[in-house]
Amino acid sequence: MTISKWTVDTAHSSIDFSVKHMMVSKVKGAFQQFNASVEADPTDLTTATIDFNIDVASIDTRNSDRDNHLRSADFFDVENYPTMTFKSTNITKTDDDEYKVTGDVTLHGVTRSETFSVTFEGLAKDPMSGAEKVGFSATGKLKRSDYGLTWNAALETGGVLVGDEIKVAIEIEAAKEA
Repeated sequence: MTISKWTVDTAHSSIDFSVKHMMVSKVKGAFQQFNASVEADPTDLTTATIDFNIDVASIDTRNSDRDNHLRSADFFDVENYPTMTFKSTNITKTDDDEYKVTGDVTLHGVTRSETFSVTFEGLAKDPMSGAEKVGFSATGKLKRSDYGLTWNAALETGGVLVGDEIKVAIEIEAAKEA
């Protein structure tokens, strides 16, 4: 294949995360509003250019009080930092359909290099639209303290209310642009 532009289908894509809560369980959530620019040969991502923009205010943990706290200055401070971005800088093939995608993540005014494991899930023709579609899965971890997100509360039994490590899981379906 050749390098083509791909439009992310947000109705069939997701950006999910989980974080330890009270040292005993995990809280899961998602960002509901995002877009991406992908230029790639989906069968060989090593030459791809990938850019994500996430509307941080679209956070959804299925609890409105918690979501509002996460939007506040204690955490994301969405009034001053409304967007989280990712821009790929290096992509290495590690196995059949497996890649390490490194890029700059900008969150809360801080930019750091992060690496995600990405799997090419396949290529198909959509029977409804006739469009060529491609799928990818990605996983990674971020430390929220690396981005100045340090709010926490000590627990009576030891430990903290909110874990530092955020596990990220991304599912992408994209259509080839005409």
